[in-house]
Amino acid sequence: MYRYSRRIIVAAGCCLNVLGAERTFGQTLRGQAAFGSWHEDKPGVRRLLTPQDLPAIAKPTYGEAQVVPMPAGARPQLPAGFSAELVTRDMRNARVIRVAPNGDLFVANSMSNSVHVLRIPAGSAKPEQLTVFASGIPQAFGIAFYPLGANPQWVYVAHSGGLVRFPYKNGDLKARGKAETIVTGIPSAHHWARDIVFSPDGRRVYYSVGSGSNVAQDMFPVPHLTMFPEPRSVNGLAEWLKSKPAGAAWDTEELRADVLSFDPNGKDLKIVASGLRNCSGMTIQPITRQLWCVVNERDELGDNTPFEYATHVVEGAFYGWPWYYIGGHEDPRQAGNRPDLKNKVIVPDVFMQAHSAPLQLVFYEGNNFPAEYKGSAFVTMHGSWNRSNRTGYKVVRLLFDASGKPTGEYEDFMTGFVVSDTQMWGRPVGVAVANDGSLFVTEDGNGTIWRVSYKGSAPSR
Repeated sequence: MYRYSRRIIVAAGCCLNVLGAERTFGQTLRGQAAFGSWHEDKPGVRRLLTPQDLPAIAKPTYGEAQVVPMPAGARPQLPAGFSAELVTRDMRNARVIRVAPNGDLFVANSMSNSVHVLRIPAGSAKPEQLTVFASGIPQAFGIAFYPLGANPQWVYVAHSGGLVRFPYKNGDLKARGKAETIVTGIPSAHHWARDIVFSPDGRRVYYSVGSGSNVAQDMFPVPHLTMFPEPRSVNGLAEWLKSKPAGAAWDTEELRADVLSFDPNGKDLKIVASGLRNCSGMTIQPITRQLWCVVNERDELGDNTPFEYATHVVEGAFYGWPWYYIGGHEDPRQAGNRPDLKNKVIVPDVFMQAHSAPLQLVFYEGNNFPAEYKGSAFVTMHGSWNRSNRTGYKVVRLLFDASGKPTGEYEDFMTGFVVSDTQMWGRPVGVAVANDGSLFVTEDGNGTIWRVSYKGSAPSR
């Protein structure tokens, strides 16, 4: 769901999103009213989607989402009391952003196969230093520090074909040694973004792998050969299920649409969960200590089916791809192929508009934002390409109760990246909470990074 035009055009005569949705502030849009497009987006607008709201399958829509130069004076729009400061506009293709224990910001630049470090004083948006930490990492994406705590010894970087780590001490602006390869052989075509996060006890590193296709129509009808770690013969589905989770795919999709895990040395491969078409962003929820991910669902079933989602990941669970979606809804392109799985599909926690392309998420535990934000999760939406009305291109907030349980609602937080029905200047990707409680957001349309902080009173809902 990442396809989009890189053609740059002049935005002459265009206007920024005027966000004419005042009528919806303080309301929660539900069902069909929540589908909409970027025209309804505004900080404070909430949406709630449920499995019962899924529309019937419809004819697919194809469009061209064009990235335009950032218009003069453009700024993201935020709730009252918040401000966005431009950190840099020179980080073309900035993707994942993670905060080191000492406060440095590590940014993956997937297109240049590198990881950069931004050193920014607390309370500021002005970098004191910007360096290339390491390069030569194919489509670098996920970043993690290990061991957990104040004094890590390694920086782990996930890339499209595996996982490497670099020796590290707090304050290093450049890698102090060569990359050590600890995982190889991950299939890298199509969905290539690989995120990583360590389990709360530090004993496992979770590694997400997106699918190799939209709905696995080219996959062999039944498993008969596995390709990882070593080729071996498998005689049909029954034998496959003796050693694999129920929803694990095979052939060119083996070990794809999964969350995998390894020990910190890259050994002891396990499939944590399957059927997650493209879990492009992962994190640990602080209250429950559960693994969470955001998922890009499949295409070509219509403007509003199926929903994208965020969910806590249940070990051993199956989330549907490619045979089912959002519970037991069967994909017609896989009709009748796996009836044994229909009642085994886990229903995710929070549903978001179809084709929004959520890429990253982070839970907010800082002290700069108002108290109501603590425990929320911020999710970046990269935006749609195959929808008749554009959606996404924003940062939203997922709502949770005091026990850490999601309410199912999500709220527009950072909007204003869209110029017109076919043009936008920003496509949010990375999101991280700095040590001072501010929020840093990357977007890869014009290569900007923003610091969001709270400086005033916000209206109560």
